[in-house]
Amino acid sequence: MAAITTDDKVVPIHVGIIMDGNGRWAQKRKLPRTAGHKEGLEVAKRIVSCAADAGVKYVTLYTFSTENWKRTEEEVGFLMGLVTRHLRAEYKFYKQHGIRIRHLGDTSRLPPEVQREMTLAETETAHLNRMTVVLAINYGGRDELLRAMKKLTPKFASGNVREEDVSAAFDVPELPDADIIIRTGGEKRLSNFLLWQSAYSELFFSDTLWPDYTQDEFLTTLSDFQQRNRRYGDVEREEEEQ
Repeated sequence: MAAITTDDKVVPIHVGIIMDGNGRWAQKRKLPRTAGHKEGLEVAKRIVSCAADAGVKYVTLYTFSTENWKRTEEEVGFLMGLVTRHLRAEYKFYKQHGIRIRHLGDTSRLPPEVQREMTLAETETAHLNRMTVVLAINYGGRDELLRAMKKLTPKFASGNVREEDVSAAFDVPELPDADIIIRTGGEKRLSNFLLWQSAYSELFFSDTLWPDYTQDEFLTTLSDFQQRNRRYGDVEREEEEQ
């Protein structure tokens, strides 16, 4: 595997992942799209474990977007079932790796069994603190912003809204801005993912379909991140002195 330093100054705190390509992976193998989602789940576990070992503190997985309801009833049903079954089935994995589970997204449209299992997973893992895995389910960046704005309406009227107030109104208020956004599957867009939290994210796009994504490729991305100079709108010291 690629080497990566564990220096707290360069290891990203929060990595967001758009796990794209499950359906295409399955179709290339003449399998149903659902087979790709099942394989993608196993890859997610390997990457989360790898991230925890590397010292990453938060990983947000784009699991099901607000737009994914447009897919076939069969595929949506399979995905909801996959979430329901594996939230509880993976408790041993969470505890083994010290993973706390959090949910990002609008719960109101999720099936009752998904809501129930998500609440239970959050409760059962609340004491674990090695890493937080945020599952973005029925999530959209614009939707999260709209729901936050509704909470903040009285403050808007007074003109006293700060960036911290907006962040505090989000689904997971303690979630830091994403240092890295990774998208697999060859597409090069954010697709409504972490729009507020990705303002200064380093973006990495991979042609690899998610079920083929490896720990080596993930660690290479972390190593590439360490080489980037994040200025947050500032200028290089050398430029300033010229």
